[in-house]
Amino acid sequence: MSDLHVVRHGQARLFTDDYDRLSELGITQAEALGRHWLELGLEPDAVWCGSLKRQRHTAEVVGQTFVDNGKDWPGQQELDGFNEYPAEELMNGLLPYLKERREDIAAMATALEAAADRSDRYRAIHNLLEAVIAAWVHGDYEEGLVPISWQTFRDGVRNAFREATRNMASGSTVAIFTSGGPIGISMQTVMEAPDIKAAELHWRVHNCSVTRFTFSGPRISLDRFNDISHLPADLHTYR
Repeated sequence: MSDLHVVRHGQARLFTDDYDRLSELGITQAEALGRHWLELGLEPDAVWCGSLKRQRHTAEVVGQTFVDNGKDWPGQQELDGFNEYPAEELMNGLLPYLKERREDIAAMATALEAAADRSDRYRAIHNLLEAVIAAWVHGDYEEGLVPISWQTFRDGVRNAFREATRNMASGSTVAIFTSGGPIGISMQTVMEAPDIKAAELHWRVHNCSVTRFTFSGPRISLDRFNDISHLPADLHTYR
């Protein structure tokens, strides 16, 4: 059997013009993960990530921690299938359509407009995004409103996981640095659960958490979900 460690990127820069960058706290989270893996004696044979900056940077910080401690770190390989879904484009395409047809989503949009402080705004954005993503997964919209369907996104993620784990020798260790959406799909796929479970699970994935699987050829089993035991409480974040 081989091990697959799937890492969500560190905290990004929420409420800034360039969300796709690690915050200082996100960098600290990645450094903590690198030290934890060194303490465990975990040495990846292959490292993969998506092409988003926050994913690549998380892998680079962990890798630099290895190098600084005299350990080898494989050159990371990129697959777009590990990228997150395009949340901003989905919101822009679906929200106007859904506001006209669903009173609950219209009320959420009003709550966002009225949000006065950071915590209220965060809560309102999350509630609205959760509702819009659920509609996307269920296909509750007219054709042409979104840049990618849920099914296409899901299948791309699954193909990326297959690519990253195929032809690995028994006993290998693979590390993947990705985002909450692909991690939700990995869980939903292994559990053979309905698609909406991927969306529901991914909201609970902590920054720089590790979800671990064991695999042999096409067989894959869940070992651990959303592990943050390597992070002290003051480094626990979702966004």
